[in-house]
Amino acid sequence: MNYLELIGRVLFGAIFLLGAPRHFTPQAIAHAADLHVPLARWLVPASGLLMIAGALSIMAGYHTRIGALLLVLFLVPVTFLMHAFWNISDPLAMRVQQVMFLKNISMIGAALIFAYHGAGLFSLDAR
Repeated sequence: MNYLELIGRVLFGAIFLLGAPRHFTPQAIAHAADLHVPLARWLVPASGLLMIAGALSIMAGYHTRIGALLLVLFLVPVTFLMHAFWNISDPLAMRVQQVMFLKNISMIGAALIFAYHGAGLFSLDAR
């Protein structure tokens, strides 16, 4: 069963690691600016760094609690600024953003579990 912790960490971290490169593109910065994210030019790439650091930390099980908190630090503002479905009038677009919002809420919950429990047996933290 201990392998499940490792598999869970890798799968959880993968979504952040795979999504992070987009945060360094002009398109992502422009999208955030269009949604009125303040200082998007700096905050979007900074959020990409948080994603990478948090994902690698959790995947490796190295300072997992800190990595999980970095992902919470990333997820909370992104969830409310980028997926504000309550501001959208188009029903389909609103539903898509609502699903993205709820996905992020669930990932905040998972990150908080990692922050509380740590990485488990198969991790660098356990050594």
